[in-house]
Amino acid sequence: MRKPVRLDFAPPSLRRTLLRAPLAARVSAIGALALCAVALVQVFDYREAREEVDAQLAALQARAATPVAAPSAPRTPVSEQEALAVNAAIAQLNLPWRALHDAVRAATPQSVALLALEPDAKRRVLRITAEAKNSDDMLAYVSLLEREEWFASVTLVRHEVVEQDPNRPLRFQLDAGWEAP
Repeated sequence: MRKPVRLDFAPPSLRRTLLRAPLAARVSAIGALALCAVALVQVFDYREAREEVDAQLAALQARAATPVAAPSAPRTPVSEQEALAVNAAIAQLNLPWRALHDAVRAATPQSVALLALEPDAKRRVLRITAEAKNSDDMLAYVSLLEREEWFASVTLVRHEVVEQDPNRPLRFQLDAGWEAP
């Protein structure tokens, strides 16, 4: 079979070149144009964002250059009662809670159930409420806490048998005073 011969006497032009180009070349050209359009939009967005950032930076620099006026009204003195309240709150916030908790947890056997830990930062005392099955477990727990290096003194404050519980556990409270760090 012979290949057909194309005779084209038209002068060369862009339209003629596009019509004779293979389909893959046309699709590639359209894709390249689309990518260029997307890149152009991105460049415009970048310029716009950059101008906005530059304007904000200039405003911040202008604000930083202006001196801040000192407050004209004199400060009112803090009363002694307010100062004591603030100092008590600060002492409570600066409580070595993690170290106290770790010391109590290290000394607590499985036979004792901790119910509450109530720190008093002013007196440096930790009130511990716990339950044990019997008085031997309770006294062993007190001696374990006394051996902890964090606690200077451990005092059994009160104890009682919980009659409402069928197991009749012994509920007790301890005051554990800690040393100043």
